Amino acid sequence: MTAVDLATRVPADTASAPLAAIERRHGMGFVPKRDVALVRGAGARVWDADGVEYLDLTSAHGVAALGHAHPRVADAVAAQARALVSCQDAFPNDVRAAYLSRLARFLPGEPGRELDRVFLCNSGAEAVEAALKLARLSTGRTRVLAARGAFHGRTMGSLSATWRKEYREGVEPLVPHFEHVAFNDAGALDAALTREHAAVLLEVVQGEGGVHAASADYLRRAREMCDERGALLILDEVQTGFGRTGRRFAYERRGVAPDLLCMGKAIAGGVPMGGVAAGPRVAPPRPGSHGSTFGGNPLACAAALATLDVVEAEGLVERSDRLGASWLEDLRAIDSRAVREVRGEGLMIAMELRARVAPVLDALARRG
Repeated sequence: MTAVDLATRVPADTASAPLAAIERRHGMGFVPKRDVALVRGAGARVWDADGVEYLDLTSAHGVAALGHAHPRVADAVAAQARALVSCQDAFPNDVRAAYLSRLARFLPGEPGRELDRVFLCNSGAEAVEAALKLARLSTGRTRVLAARGAFHGRTMGSLSATWRKEYREGVEPLVPHFEHVAFNDAGALDAALTREHAAVLLEVVQGEGGVHAASADYLRRAREMCDERGALLILDEVQTGFGRTGRRFAYERRGVAPDLLCMGKAIAGGVPMGGVAAGPRVAPPRPGSHGSTFGGNPLACAAALATLDVVEAEGLVERSDRLGASWLEDLRAIDSRAVREVRGEGLMIAMELRARVAPVLDALARRG
């Protein structure tokens, strides 16, 4: 069956339908289920239960920076699963030590702001939680400034920094002392940031907020204001890290280094993992003030090591920059009143439409 044939299929007749029904029946329902059940992937392609092929423009929420089922990651995971899957953080481990050393070399820095200490966890939201704790522990302050339009996760601390009210309603009260100011507005940040704030938490490119990029001037002013007022600058690069925007991390393009860097999604080639890296302005935490049962497990570290191997060996950062520029140019050349704006950086691209997007997505899916 080809992708085009899907347009003539009745969803109830597909092999995806019973799988979707099971997940709707027994899943919690936080995320609405589509009628296409994906069962296999390779590179930028995925296949549903009927063998219909699709080009995956979701990149699995930004996870699949290497594509799906990259053989080097698969081989690394298989080999490590036969050696040691889990190792609590109290015991050093060969694969974890190798990854921490390699990641510290990969992270862009500047003299005096090197990001050479890392806490490994299981997701981007957990990385944000750890960064918030580190900021409060390091400064002795509690207040946090985030941006309107931000998305930092759905755990209680990260959700407190997330902007959209539909995520917050019904689970409030959230963690206190969080405030939001206009994104990309240095004047608004200047007016709100005080010497009582522990941190400013920003995405370099707002992902769920609509792929809106922070300007270099804005981030430089944020860096200066944090230094002046004793707050830490936390950059959330969970979605933008590891080459998505045509740089290793999006802050690299702007010449600004954070005090705390939140990572996740693409970090381990599809295996669940997150991390937060700290610079010299972050005080060493009190032992026992945070931790993670599965954080830094050898299986995830093996996948993450293989991911860095692929990113560097295949030149994926440079490829993202080159292909993203070409794709943006082609998309912007589309002459259609339906398109309000095309924007992006590297291969993190948004096309904003003037009408509802759901029918367009359905039509695209019918064409693979």
